[in-house]
Amino acid sequence: MINVSEYNFEKFSDPEYGNLIALEAQKSFPFGIKRVYYIYDVPDGVRRGFHSHKELHQMLICVSGSVKILTKTPDEELVTELSSPNKGLYIGPMIWREMYDFSPGAVLLVIASEHYTVSDYIRDYDEYLKLAENYFEKQSD
Repeated sequence: MINVSEYNFEKFSDPEYGNLIALEAQKSFPFGIKRVYYIYDVPDGVRRGFHSHKELHQMLICVSGSVKILTKTPDEELVTELSSPNKGLYIGPMIWREMYDFSPGAVLLVIASEHYTVSDYIRDYDEYLKLAENYFEKQSD
């Protein structure tokens, strides 16, 4: 799917000391970092997201537990389960996303290319479809 891809981060393991994963800006993923946040203690059955971004790039990593991520364009739909701290899901501009099936104790880390900006969000799905069809049409030219 365009603007969506899975990443596997290198894990350093030592039986005596445990595991370590290092994430480095512009080396571990394809954008600079301006914002980092995490989602946790999501009640059972709750779905989050229900939006797209006009310009924002994000990397989602479930550092504990598991979560499913639904990503959509006007023409495609993909469900990715994040259940390992060395696996990330890159989501670029104009991708509708929903997060659900958070396991107990799940912590979803989100690394973003920009600071929080309300005007970058598209929260109405019908509006998203109109904007996304135009966006992806231009991408294919």
